[in-house]
Amino acid sequence: MTISEHHPLLRNAFETSAFTYYDTKRHDALNLDLGHTDGYYHHHFAVGDFDHAVLDLTGPERQDAINAELHRMETRQVDTLISALAPVEPTARILDAGSGRGGTAILLHQAFGCSIEGVNFSAYQNAFAREQAVKHGCADKVRFHDRNMTTTGFDDNTFDCVVTNETTMYVDPNETFPEFARILKPCGRYVLLTWCINDALAPHPAEANAIDEHYCCHTHRRTTYLQALINARLVPYQVDDLTEPAIPYWVLRSQSTLATGIEKPYLDGYHGNRINYIRISARKQEEGQTAVKA
Repeated sequence: MTISEHHPLLRNAFETSAFTYYDTKRHDALNLDLGHTDGYYHHHFAVGDFDHAVLDLTGPERQDAINAELHRMETRQVDTLISALAPVEPTARILDAGSGRGGTAILLHQAFGCSIEGVNFSAYQNAFAREQAVKHGCADKVRFHDRNMTTTGFDDNTFDCVVTNETTMYVDPNETFPEFARILKPCGRYVLLTWCINDALAPHPAEANAIDEHYCCHTHRRTTYLQALINARLVPYQVDDLTEPAIPYWVLRSQSTLATGIEKPYLDGYHGNRINYIRISARKQEEGQTAVKA
């Protein structure tokens, strides 16, 4: 019996590959127990500069400082979503689609005090995330569900906001964005944070192929995201190119003994503007409103 036959949430070979990558992988290369005193765990990268003083250190102290700084940056990456969503009322409900090991959902709850529902088809990651919610005292408001983010199982008009934090490279936006639109309340918001292909410059960059092979994912084109949002009646109202502030993380990560080899494709892609790191904020179009044309 194959994994997809045994696992009802997996619908095709691509999802099975992603499941195998994350569910059988108990630690991300740069998220091991490296003195994480704050207890937040991520599979995400980072935006913003690092403390360059860590590079002046020597010996084991240098590597410990680099890895601690990487973790700090990864944790604060969620601020990029928080700033795009704010303000959010404590009575609101947010869906974290592809919620990983729970860090994004817990930090969103701490920022806004509202309820967060996470969906993810990795049973291991969900179990870990639930433990983290208990540890941080928010299990009553932050819940994680064994579900596929493309078919969430929630009722229509359920959520005030939906977020995806570096997870849309594991889905087809033309299939998944209509699901987000369905479960969002009228005028509800969707904020997407991801890397993408700058197809205006390079439709088939070699860096995207390297990234996809490494992470068992599919790096979409920027125009694919924008067109899929419009088709799903999720109207983009702000698009932020965060490529430049995304570079320092990879510069620092390349200095870590835990580097995986994928650092160069990201750095080359970002420096060459062939790969971009973007944040898109969109709003669900009201019923009866004239459809937006691409």
